[in-house]
Amino acid sequence: VQLVESGGGLVQPGGSLNLSCAASGFTFSDAAMSWHRQTPGNEREFVARISSSGLNTYYARSVRDRFTIYRDVAKQTVLLQMTDLRPEDTAVYYCKPSGGNYWGQGTQVTVSQ
Repeated sequence: VQLVESGGGLVQPGGSLNLSCAASGFTFSDAAMSWHRQTPGNEREFVARISSSGLNTYYARSVRDRFTIYRDVAKQTVLLQMTDLRPEDTAVYYCKPSGGNYWGQGTQVTVSQ
């Protein structure tokens, strides 16, 4: 299983970023996918999840109405569109397939003036 996250960066409060996760090594179309984030000294926390069909999505309360998760089956990619970013969104963001403890290297998102 390989997961490669990208798209992070430095953005001002109120700004937007689009994260991407390229997945391989498993049957992407059969797996629900999720995004998680982690800050130093804290456990990884759930951000968003999308079902294998793409029809159902779930969000942490802190990001609901600001973040959107979606998937591109043809490209085996799961994306996270982040808007109205806040300093508390600063973290390393990871994607993960359902089942198994597989993680990529993550992508750093920093929200700061």
